[in-house]
Amino acid sequence: MSINKVILVGNVGQDPEIRTTNDGREIANFSIATSDSWKDKNTGEKREKTEWHRVVIFSQGLVGIVKNYVKKGSKLYVEGSLQTRKWTDNQGIEKYTTEIVLQNFNSTLQILDSRERGERGSSYSSDNRSKNNDVAVEEADDEIPF
Repeated sequence: MSINKVILVGNVGQDPEIRTTNDGREIANFSIATSDSWKDKNTGEKREKTEWHRVVIFSQGLVGIVKNYVKKGSKLYVEGSLQTRKWTDNQGIEKYTTEIVLQNFNSTLQILDSRERGERGSSYSSDNRSKNNDVAVEEADDEIPF
């Protein structure tokens, strides 16, 4: 048995990019920043390190939520899987990108900003459930891998 699950809480770095595939399905892309802070033992200075994570959403219900509610600065809880893909740049050099992917039944997106959706924020799953909101998330049966 193995598990590939990633959970992040962070802020969106820029407005999400929505692309459409040749067959008409939409894909959302954005980066999330997570930060860690500590006090330097030697100098006593406060230090901070920020990591940037690429997020790709294939689940159509979650893409709709991103389109309507997520923008630069939004604080999100994201749950998905880690995937690395190989691609070739304009000079023909092979490169690798590691992304947090939200697709199928095991993905969650929770908007934590109280200013956007009320005090509790809103949580959306791609498994036909939605919590703390009044937006139904529907997925096509062909996305379930069994």
